[in-house]
Amino acid sequence: MSSTASWNEEKPLEKVTCTSSDCERDLHSFLRRYPRGQSYRNGKCRDCGVDLIDWHRLDRLDLSDVENTVASLEREFIRHHYWHKPIDEKAVSKAMVKGLKGLREEAEDRLRKSVGPPRSRIFRDGTQTPKDGNAIFYAQHATATCCRKCIEAWHGIDRERPLTDEEIGYMTGLVMHYIGKKSPELSL
Repeated sequence: MSSTASWNEEKPLEKVTCTSSDCERDLHSFLRRYPRGQSYRNGKCRDCGVDLIDWHRLDRLDLSDVENTVASLEREFIRHHYWHKPIDEKAVSKAMVKGLKGLREEAEDRLRKSVGPPRSRIFRDGTQTPKDGNAIFYAQHATATCCRKCIEAWHGIDRERPLTDEEIGYMTGLVMHYIGKKSPELSL
């Protein structure tokens, strides 16, 4: 087995976006359409209306309950896609060189800069996290920490206020959980 085998365990799903769903396969989209002053959190699937997520439990932002958070995230098509999509070789190589400590530092810095400010201070919120090239990008999409819309929809944090140090810490923990699951052989 190569050193990158755990990064590439499953075949990726077809191309998806934040609003894609395949309700017949139990892969939904929970992002509200055109919220106009409301939260991006929809609560139910925007296409079939199924109510699957314990939002109050997620809102606790509790890393000791990370398995429930991951199971909930994987109910959304795009999150499921990123939990199972193979990581590109460039990202794997970079992650192996940095190790967990370097990745944690990079993840925290990236979260502070790319999603820490209020949405109104982020140029084109929803486009600030690339789709590939860095394991942290994959992790952000998988954990709904990629933009302020997704953070509001999944983590219940208003898009128009800055993230706190505790919230950044929680999101860094989610990103690192993803990286640990995708590549347990990374060195400290």
